[in-house]
Amino acid sequence: MIRRATEDDIPRINQIRNSVTENRLSSPSLVTPTQLRWFIDNPGIYLWLEAGTILGFSAADPRDGSIWALFMDPAHQGRGIARTLFARACLVLKETGHKRIWLMTQPGTRAERFYLAAGWERAGMKNGQVLFEADIGRVT
Repeated sequence: MIRRATEDDIPRINQIRNSVTENRLSSPSLVTPTQLRWFIDNPGIYLWLEAGTILGFSAADPRDGSIWALFMDPAHQGRGIARTLFARACLVLKETGHKRIWLMTQPGTRAERFYLAAGWERAGMKNGQVLFEADIGRVT
């Protein structure tokens, strides 16, 4: 089941974000509670829940047309949940009027292969990360 996150979900969101084995943060303090609260309110972080447990989340940034986050609990990867959360994030950007959307991820990762399989195009490198772009009409 998908639902929007609330402030009460922040500890589990952080737990998932800090448990990943790829695209790890150099410091957990780089994602702040203030940032998470902003995304909860504008337009939302979406969660995947099963039996009351959050298994993954996504967030899109309507200010710049980017996918800000897509992370899964490592124990639940490979089940198609991330595809559903990713589609929700893309829909948020479409609903906020973006025609071309983008994201960045580390090269050589499972995430990079995921975005390529989803039809996104490599647009170059930025700050050591792969920059992906897509036309909104092709991804939703």
